[in-house]
Amino acid sequence: MRSAYVKALQRYIPELDPADTLPGPAGVRAQAMAPDGSLVDDFVFEGSGGVVHVRNAPSPAATSSLAIGKHIADDAEQRFDLAAVAVPV
Repeated sequence: MRSAYVKALQRYIPELDPADTLPGPAGVRAQAMAPDGSLVDDFVFEGSGGVVHVRNAPSPAATSSLAIGKHIADDAEQRFDLAAVAVPV
């Protein structure tokens, strides 16, 4: 596993060697919990005070998705009674 990780890193640091690395703990990502205690596996959109909140983004990269952006824009338009603005997609 470590050699595969180092191989991927060598794209950016060619002189990196597996001996240069140390094992570390697994990463932790916050995840929303439903009122019944189950984990929420999808985005949660809420709005207040002129702001749309995107909670529990299951993938940070997904927040840059055009489809998610359109959903947020449509959500804001409805929540805050905004006039529709044509946005090319």
